[in-house]
Amino acid sequence: MDQKTSERISNIVKFIILLVCGSLLMMPFIWVVSVGFDRTANITMPFPPRLIPETISSFNYGIVFENGRLIQSYINSGIVTTSSVFLQVSASLLAGYAFSKGNFKYKRLLFILVLCTLMIPMEPRLIPLYTLFNSFSLLNTFWPLILPTVINGMLIFLCKQFFDQLPTTLREAAQIDGAGEFRIFFTVYLPLAGPIAATMVILSFIWSWNDFMWPLVVLNNQDLHTVPLYLASFSLENGTSLGGLTMALATVSILPIVVLYLFLQRYIIQSIALSGVKGE
Repeated sequence: MDQKTSERISNIVKFIILLVCGSLLMMPFIWVVSVGFDRTANITMPFPPRLIPETISSFNYGIVFENGRLIQSYINSGIVTTSSVFLQVSASLLAGYAFSKGNFKYKRLLFILVLCTLMIPMEPRLIPLYTLFNSFSLLNTFWPLILPTVINGMLIFLCKQFFDQLPTTLREAAQIDGAGEFRIFFTVYLPLAGPIAATMVILSFIWSWNDFMWPLVVLNNQDLHTVPLYLASFSLENGTSLGGLTMALATVSILPIVVLYLFLQRYIIQSIALSGVKGE
C-alpha cells in the first residue's frame, strides 16, 4: 500500500469518527427540535425518545410565534444583548490595544488586576452589585444587565493576545507620519481586528443572551423579562404538561445564537489561525 492510499484511508477513518462524534453531540438538539414538532408531546412526552415524531405538526411553533410575551422577551433580550455586545467589544478592543501596544506606567500591574477579575465568579458579586444598583434606583431597568458587562477580563485578554501578534512596525510607521494613538488604532489596527472582534461578538452575545441568574435578581417586572426568564417561568407554570410547546420555545430561544454563529464562523476560524502567527 503506497503512502497516498494510506493517507486517503486515514482521512476517511478520521472523517467517519468525527461524523459519529458530531452526530452524538447534535442528538440532544435534534431531539429538542423534534419534540417541538410533536403535538402529542403536549399531552405526554414520548418514551422512549424518538428523533422523528410520528406525526409532524407546526402547531407548537405557530403558538410560539403568536405569543405576545415571547415577542416582548425577545425585544428585551435584543435591547440588552445588543447594548452589552457593543459596549463590551468596544471597551475590550481599546483596552487590549492599550495593554499590547501602549507604553504607560503600571501597565503590567493593571493587566494582572484585569486578569484577577477572572477568578471572581458572579455569585459573590451579586449582593454588592444589587446594593449598588439599588442605591441608584436602577433595579427593574436594563442598566444593571448592561453596565457590569462593559469590562470583561477574558475579552481584554483575548484582544491583547491578538494585538500582540500584529507587527509593532505598523504603529511606528504611523507615528512617523504624525498619527496619534486613536488614529493609529482606528485606521491601522482596528481594520485588522475583524477576526477577534467576530469571536468576541459571539462570546459576548452568548453570555448576555443566556444570562439567567443576574436578570432573575434585578428584574421583578414581567414586562422586562428576557428570553431565559420567560422560558423558565413558562416551564414552572406548566411543568411537563406542555412538553412540545416548551421544546418549541427552547428551540426558538437559541435561534439567534445559531444564526449569528453561522454568519461569523469564518472570522472565528481566521482568529484561531492568526493566534499562532507572531508579528515582528
